[in-house]
Amino acid sequence: MEGNFLTYKSRPLVRSGNTIYYGSMADKFAVKLEIKSSKKSGDLQIADSVHVALIHTDPELPERKRAVKTSEKNGLYNALDIGAIWLERALAE
Repeated sequence: MEGNFLTYKSRPLVRSGNTIYYGSMADKFAVKLEIKSSKKSGDLQIADSVHVALIHTDPELPERKRAVKTSEKNGLYNALDIGAIWLERALAE
């Protein structure tokens, strides 16, 4: 894998604004996490509401047809945890 990425459960995490991609775009599936709202805790902004989507990485598919599963979760950890489970299951098939 090129570059040094932050990882979670041995898979890369890439952030662009309020969107985080989990997994490799070279695989058939990845997880897209969109931070919908956040709250302030001390000096930090903490993700409050996160939209999770298991997506196909095929660039030929239209954007609307890429999502396989979606959910709304409270907190980034909960969203990343369910996304990791979905991704493991999808890549195992």
